Amino acid sequence: MPTVALPKLGTAAAWRDAARALVSADTPPDDILWHYDGGAGDLFADGPAALPTPDPALRVPRAFVDLAGTVAWHADPERFALLYTLLWRLRGAPHLMADRADPLVGRLLAMQKSVHRDKHKMKAFLRFREIDAAAPPRRRFAAWFEPQHHIVEPLARGFFSDRFGDMDWIILTPDLTAISTAQSLSFADGGAKPPLPEDATEDLWTTYFRNIFNPARLKVKAMQAEMPKKYWRNMPEAAHIPAMIAGASARARAMQDAAPTLPPVRAARIAARHAKDDAMDLLSRMEGDMPEDRADFLRRLQGCTRCDLHANATQAVPGEGPHDAPLMVVGEQPGDQEDLQGRPFVGPAGQLFDRLADEAGFDRGGAYVTNAVKHFKFQPRGKRRIHQRPDMGEITACRWWLDIERQMIRPRLILAMGATAVGSLTGTGAGILKRRGTIEATEDGTPVFITLHPSYLLRVPDASAKEAAMQDFRSDLAAAQAHLEELLAA
Repeated sequence: MPTVALPKLGTAAAWRDAARALVSADTPPDDILWHYDGGAGDLFADGPAALPTPDPALRVPRAFVDLAGTVAWHADPERFALLYTLLWRLRGAPHLMADRADPLVGRLLAMQKSVHRDKHKMKAFLRFREIDAAAPPRRRFAAWFEPQHHIVEPLARGFFSDRFGDMDWIILTPDLTAISTAQSLSFADGGAKPPLPEDATEDLWTTYFRNIFNPARLKVKAMQAEMPKKYWRNMPEAAHIPAMIAGASARARAMQDAAPTLPPVRAARIAARHAKDDAMDLLSRMEGDMPEDRADFLRRLQGCTRCDLHANATQAVPGEGPHDAPLMVVGEQPGDQEDLQGRPFVGPAGQLFDRLADEAGFDRGGAYVTNAVKHFKFQPRGKRRIHQRPDMGEITACRWWLDIERQMIRPRLILAMGATAVGSLTGTGAGILKRRGTIEATEDGTPVFITLHPSYLLRVPDASAKEAAMQDFRSDLAAAQAHLEELLAA
């Protein structure tokens, strides 16, 4: 069996060139053995293959080019064979990249997401320490990091060279070492963690870190999800986190005691609001932290009594879609059909959304769709149930479930449809018509693309105005899809 040997450096480009040549020569996936430099060889391999000349007319979807350029840095030894198998299948099915239900596509997209996440963690949690502070003319720094995937080379050539081009630095990892000077960027083998000198600036940084900590907004599970404990041992500020968590309650009470006295009327309103918030916090603690899995989430959601809407609704309606979806779509609340079927976006507004999404080239099937409020709010009128808009108390109560879904899915982009969804995610749903087509953010920084709810389009009485509103909605969906692709390619 012929072997294609891929180097440790320039792996993505080398795989791309080899794959183009092999698929141009109609070489099936089962006839190729991919060998990564430093990995174990195969006793039955025939040696490095002489690659044919690639076909210059070969074309593949842009999404596959982006996928391969990222997955090539994954740690899975099967990544090259999986990518080539998908490339082989794309020749006869160019739209396969949009089929997230396909097992191969789903697996590779999960690998792509894992690499993106690992790159984000390295950018956020790598800590440089200054070495040879007196050495002119450029300051010199070193850092140790333990990435999950082979991401050192692409980050060193891109992010770290661009961000720290005014200093000399070394990034050491178990697999690879990157060395940057004023003259060049070079690489060497990795190794064990070396002894790094103490850095005087770390005391200043940890002091700043401790002083910006807000104990009243502490969410331990969310913090550990964004900053896993495996990174703490290489972060100087992490040594203070356990003590900060332990003292959070006392500090929050001290801040409350030190708050200024408010005028009686305003104080009463704020006290009432805080009492409601405290009751919600207590209920949250009684319900526990994050659900253990999807089944636990569904079980607990169906037993929700956080507001009065559960009393008349048929059932709570959870979101649905891929659990690693990069896009989350958030609407207002279930309608009549959603309440009866227990699925989101199956009524008239959902059907209109599906049609317009297809016309706009929006990847509806690859998104996780849900609502800001999980129970149907309505007023009986004969045999009909007339939709009523949720109030702020109901939206606030249900934000617990939406936040859990966001933690479970971890989308790169959220499409918020309508004032209720926008208010739940950004804090206010006011001025939705002026904000349509813009991008804002949640408290944790997740970008939120704002648009109207499809039910609004159904209510526009004038035919020409309705068509204009639908065209605006299509444009928003296309813009959201384009922004998502930019985020995934970054």
